[in-house]
Amino acid sequence: MKELVKPQALRPGDKVAAVSLSWGGAGDAHLLWRYRAGKKRLGEVFGLEVVEMEHTLCGSAYLYEHPQARAADLMAAFADPSIKAIFSCIGGEESVRMLPFIDFDVIRRNPKIFIGYSDTTIAHLICHKAGLSSFYGPSILAELAENIEIFDYTQKWLQKTLFCTAPLGEIEPAPAWTGERLEWSEENAQTQKKLQKNTGYELLQGKGIARGRLIGGCIEVLEMAKGTALWPEKSDFDGAILFFESSEEMPEPRSIEYWLRNYGSQGILQGASALLFGKPYQGRFYEEYRRAILKITAELGLGELPILYNLSFGHNEPMCTLPYGALAELNCEKRSFSILEAGVC
Repeated sequence: MKELVKPQALRPGDKVAAVSLSWGGAGDAHLLWRYRAGKKRLGEVFGLEVVEMEHTLCGSAYLYEHPQARAADLMAAFADPSIKAIFSCIGGEESVRMLPFIDFDVIRRNPKIFIGYSDTTIAHLICHKAGLSSFYGPSILAELAENIEIFDYTQKWLQKTLFCTAPLGEIEPAPAWTGERLEWSEENAQTQKKLQKNTGYELLQGKGIARGRLIGGCIEVLEMAKGTALWPEKSDFDGAILFFESSEEMPEPRSIEYWLRNYGSQGILQGASALLFGKPYQGRFYEEYRRAILKITAELGLGELPILYNLSFGHNEPMCTLPYGALAELNCEKRSFSILEAGVC
């Protein structure tokens, strides 16, 4: 896998951009309070100055009809030297429609932090195509505007990953998790979600230590990228540690089988060093996904491929932040996952 350019670390006082690249709910009247809460946290907790791009708060109806406006905001944020990082407001389901309006050279010439998850997987593949390491992590409307306060685990790994130039080291499991879904209403803003004890990582198979560079995303969104100009080269997957997670749509286990079988048909799984899977949303289909993963790796004769399950990234609360292209390690004996280098420089 090719090495990606690391962006510069953030510092308190830096200006960062908020962008709406898929669903434009941040600008809808009934959700503006939620956006403002996330923006305020970025200022108070991390010391960042948040600015909106021209169309960030234009609302969901306008942005659905104008994918070119979303792409223009992303290009403008990369091109502006005063902006040191770009935060996705939220995911959605059709950011792939931005593809015709992307100028990859703008990103190559202006490397900087880009962060988000879910449908933002498309923007991560855009950054990857441009040779830039981006960050699979929290969004403004969800995790950064979490009721009452940001979860400690989420805050810790966001701070360490974006602000620190030392190797990230072992990413321990979140001690607790929640799948509770509360309506985004101001009446619920002071309602604490109920946490439950996390069971930690589960080793599905494999022995020894596997190392490789990180690549992956939301498994449903990756399906929309297959066959497009965004899909990585086969060599980008070779020797990599692939990370997958599923969304709040909670796809049927059979879909997981179909998608993984496709990765096998492309030869991608056969060349991987290891696989990482996030906890399924709300823990639903936990055992069914587990069986689906093992079924397909058995079909492919990959019974020795190291696979770690139940990680705290993506559609999980709380979550860690994963840097694309960073060298990572899965230790099967210890059931541990580590990132061996810094995400930023």
